[in-house]
Amino acid sequence: MAYKYKDRYLKLGKAWQDDDGFKHPYNWSSSWSADDLKKWGVTIEADADTSYDDRFYWAKGIERKLADENVVDADGKAVNDIVTGKQRVQLGLKTQWIAKTKISANSLMSSSDWYVTRKAEANTAIPSDISTYRSAVRTATATIEKKITDCADLDAFKALFVVPTDSDGNPTGNSPITDFPDEV
Repeated sequence: MAYKYKDRYLKLGKAWQDDDGFKHPYNWSSSWSADDLKKWGVTIEADADTSYDDRFYWAKGIERKLADENVVDADGKAVNDIVTGKQRVQLGLKTQWIAKTKISANSLMSSSDWYVTRKAEANTAIPSDISTYRSAVRTATATIEKKITDCADLDAFKALFVVPTDSDGNPTGNSPITDFPDEV
């Protein structure tokens, strides 16, 4: 919701002055009642519907791109990164979610990394359930990355986030983009 005084929007937590020159304190919004708001001519305006899923959209109706894109200015000239001097690239959803998938896989495997270190340092066998789990995480990662890469459009990409359900609407598994094995 937004607070307005006549045609002006008021910022919460900021003092303001009305047309008669009266200065209202910074805490007006937290200390005023509905009657106070009315007395001082402050109205409450409902927010416009700005709902959208920011995983897929920059703003309402503005889709994020699946593929990486070189950044250009209004004249079509390359916009260079001030640090590297190379053309900036806006990462697409595919690149972003493949990176997130790798982070998830790393997180899932980190709790059993010590087995691998112990094997390398002391030649102590890795338990078979741990080896099986780590292999399953690697396989799931490759599968998820392929599903991401294979998406031809945003609708196909959004489908990767749908959790399968039974006829009663109860989840029956993970969404394809998070379909990792259960931890051991």
